Order: sequence, then structure tokens, then C-alpha cells
Amino acid sequence: MVLDVPHISRGLFFVEASSNKNRYNMYKELKKFKVSSQFSFSIEDSLEEVCNASEGCGVFLVYAVGEEKELIMVGSTGTVQNDGTLKTKNGGLNDKIVNGHQFAKTGRKYSWPAQMKKEDISVLEVVWYETFNDKTKGIPTAVEGQVLQNFLDENGKLPRWNVAF
Repeated sequence: MVLDVPHISRGLFFVEASSNKNRYNMYKELKKFKVSSQFSFSIEDSLEEVCNASEGCGVFLVYAVGEEKELIMVGSTGTVQNDGTLKTKNGGLNDKIVNGHQFAKTGRKYSWPAQMKKEDISVLEVVWYETFNDKTKGIPTAVEGQVLQNFLDENGKLPRWNVAF
């Protein structure tokens, strides 16, 4: 694996790694968030069963996995109040990933498989990070915005499943 020189963009450090045909972006900014994991999802899977995201608050990145791994969406959950406390909906990241609305007025557990069929995507990889907890205080929407800004700077557009920000 060859590492290119890191790019610095608006406070978000970006390292591009390349290995044969597989190029992907690794957001160094996210490394500081220690409560993190990932899971894969195929059309045949139940999103409720494979999603291992916590009930904490933070961000999630969705990649289409094929010959190349492409970042196609960034999302977040949780709002920091002016007194520094976190306002969260029951279920946190897990509920947002599984039941959050996208593409239609229905949960991702239904809309992702339909969209994957439309776009001929066989596997998604979802990587999630708790950005706001007892040890770290990253505002979820701010972290989401940093990742999206970096993607925009590098690609001139948002990831294809992000409609707006």
C-alpha cells in the first residue's frame, strides 16, 4: 500500500491510500473517536440484524463496495444544546441508520435495498463513530460537515446519496 502526502483542508486531515485499483479516503480526523465499528450490508441482509452501531451519537459513513470503494453518504445523529448537553433520540446511531428516512418517506431498512438494486450495488460498508460521549465532545453535525466539506473540496460535489447539507 502506498500512502500519498496528506492533504490539509479546513482543519480536516485527509490521507489518500492506494492499493492496486482500490482507492479510498481515510479521514484522519475520525481517528480520535475511539468508540467505532463497521458492518457490511447486502440486499439479502436485514439491516436491523447486521447493524452493530451503538445507541450513542455521532456520524456514519456509507461506502459502496465493488471494484472500488466509494464514499456515497455521510450522516449524523445527536444535537448539542447551549448548556453543553446532548439531545438524542432513542436508539442513537443504530436507530438513525436502520430507521432514518432516505430516498422515500420510509426507513433505510427498506429504502437502501431498493436503491442498491437500482444502482447495481451489491454491498455497502457502513463505518460509524461515536463523536460525543463521556470522553470526546465532537458535535455530530460539525464532524459530518467537516467530512462533507473535505469530500466537496476533493470532488467538487457531495457524495451521491447526500442530497444536500
